[in-house]
Order: sequence, then C-alpha cells, then structure tokens
Amino acid sequence: MNVLFAGGGTGGHLYPAVAMAGELRKLVPDAEISFAGTTTGIEATEVPRLGYRLHLIPVRGLKRGGSLADLIANIGVVADFVAALGRAVALIKRESPDVVVGTGGFVSAPLLLAAQLMGKKTLIQEQNAFPGVTTKLLAVLASEVHLSFEEARRFLVKKKQLFVSGNPARSFALQHAALARHQFSLYEDRPTLLVFGGSRGARSINNAVLHALNEITASANLIWQTGTLDFDRIKSQVKSSPYVWISPYIEDMGAAYGAADLVLCRAGASSLAELTNIGKPSVLVPYPYATDDHQRHNARALVAGSASMVIDDDCLEHQNSIKDILELLHDAVKLGRMGAASLNLAYPDAAHKLALRIISLAKKN
Repeated sequence: MNVLFAGGGTGGHLYPAVAMAGELRKLVPDAEISFAGTTTGIEATEVPRLGYRLHLIPVRGLKRGGSLADLIANIGVVADFVAALGRAVALIKRESPDVVVGTGGFVSAPLLLAAQLMGKKTLIQEQNAFPGVTTKLLAVLASEVHLSFEEARRFLVKKKQLFVSGNPARSFALQHAALARHQFSLYEDRPTLLVFGGSRGARSINNAVLHALNEITASANLIWQTGTLDFDRIKSQVKSSPYVWISPYIEDMGAAYGAADLVLCRAGASSLAELTNIGKPSVLVPYPYATDDHQRHNARALVAGSASMVIDDDCLEHQNSIKDILELLHDAVKLGRMGAASLNLAYPDAAHKLALRIISLAKKN
C-alpha cells in the first residue's frame, strides 16, 4: 500500500496527517508513506525529523485582500499553481500512490486535483467547522471527505461519502491534579488556570493575563505558556511567585492539562480536539485574523455543545472578561458540567478510524 499525504504550512494542517500516518504504520507496517509540502511550511523540518520522505512542491496561497497589489500578486499565484499542478501530476505518476490524502494548506490543492484528474482515490480531512477553500472546491470529486465538526456539513455541496470523524490530535496520559500541580511547583489545593496561545504565543491573551496577574494569583494558580515572541518581555515584568509557572513553551502538556481546572486559549482546531478528548472546560478567544474567521466557527461549535465560553479578542482586556473567567474558575459545579459536555464532543479514535478508511480506499484500487 502506498499513501501520499498532501498538506502543511502550519501544524494545524500537518499534525493530523502525521497522526494518520502513525496509525497506518501500526496497522500496515510495510506501507509506503510519504508527504508533499513546501520549503516554507512546518513540514519542511518536521516530516524528515519524523522519518518520512518529503516531496517538495513550490506553491503559494492567494492574497485575500482586494487591493491592486493583491490582485497583481494573485496573477503570479495562479501561474505558480498551474506549474505546481504539473509537478503534482509528475509526482503521482512517479510514486503511483493508492490514495492521496489532503489535510489543507497551499500544497494540498494541486496534489488533490492532480490525483482526481488521474483517477486516483482521494480522501480529504477538514479540521475546521468552516471548511477551507480547497475542501469546498475539491470535495465534490473526492472519494471521501471527513469533517471534524458536524457544523461543517452545511457548507459543502457534497453529501455522499461525507463523514464526521473528528480531528486527529495528540493523546495524553493525564496526571492527578495535585501531582501535576506539584510538578509545576504550584499549590496543590488551588484552582488552576492554564493559558497558552501556540508556540509563538497570542499577544492579546498574554497582555490580558499580564494586566490581571495580581487578580488571578490572589486566589488561583497560573500555568502560562507565553510563546517565544512575548516571553522575554513578560518574564521581565512578572515577579517570582509560588502561584505562577511561566515558560515560552510547555514540554509536558499532559501534566499541564492534568493540573488545569480551566483552559484559556485560541480556538484552533487541534487545540479544541485536545480539549474535548480529555474533557476540559475552556474559555476560547478566537484569533480574529484567521482565514474566513474559521476559529470563531470552531469556538461556536464548542459553545453550542456547552463545553466552552467565548470572549472576543478585543474584549479580553475588559475588567468584566477577567472577572467572568475567574468566576468560572471557582465554580466547580459548572466546570464539571462543561468538562462532561466537552468529553461528549470528543473523537479520541479519529486517527485510527481515518487510517482504516484510507486502507479501505487503497483496497478498492
């Protein structure tokens, strides 16, 4: 069996593919698995590090603005896409994959289209509640489309071979809360707020937490991943405290999730998959500049399921927002209900189920 994964640019597009590839390795140890990506995306370093072959396909994404400069730039993007499509056809002829799996990002479009035009089996895995352009355009010709959110169905014309399978995410062995807090040198009997915004961080979240730090630590512990961009600035303004653990990056997210009663973070699809898989309540701050505002759609899905509350990015530093977060943090009954609701939205075996679907498609060749 030969499977080609096309997707990347960001971790949100790459890591679901990596999770599926890992499951395929377990189920079919002799399977040929490779990835297609660009030199500028996270896949350029991560895929070789994980031991998979990477095929490079130069391609750029469209400019979303309506300015003359954006329109001119998009002429070049279209030309690049045509060239990328030609390279994709050559790659598929050379590799002869049984299935091409698209997980989003610039490179997935030419690979999926080339595979469809050549009569190959294709599977699209869409992470967000508001499907991306590639999914919307190429879903019609796909052998199967797998969604992470039920809400995404209404945005797609395709209705057959359309499944809600969840978003493959990292799995964690959660520690007991007291032990996990001890690992971070925090008070074991205090409610604990976990804050993160990705590896680079989320400036608005960081600024709001910084401004409300005294208010937070008056009654709670704080585990705070600032990201690399803001760490030095924030660290210089935060005094040493037995109630605060701060770092640019959290290595042991299992311990961090185990220690936390409540999570404050962005609404990226991978983060939400992790939160639901472990049943954690959350306060979500959708990134306002995400493509098609997809993080807001993701957040709404969890709010509709009673698993989260949402605060707009530009409202986060308002006093009432911090007050609402702390009020929730100290309401054990409500947190318990939200945690159970979060778990009800989980797809912990998403990677395994998707791997089985890929194998099934490969057998139909």
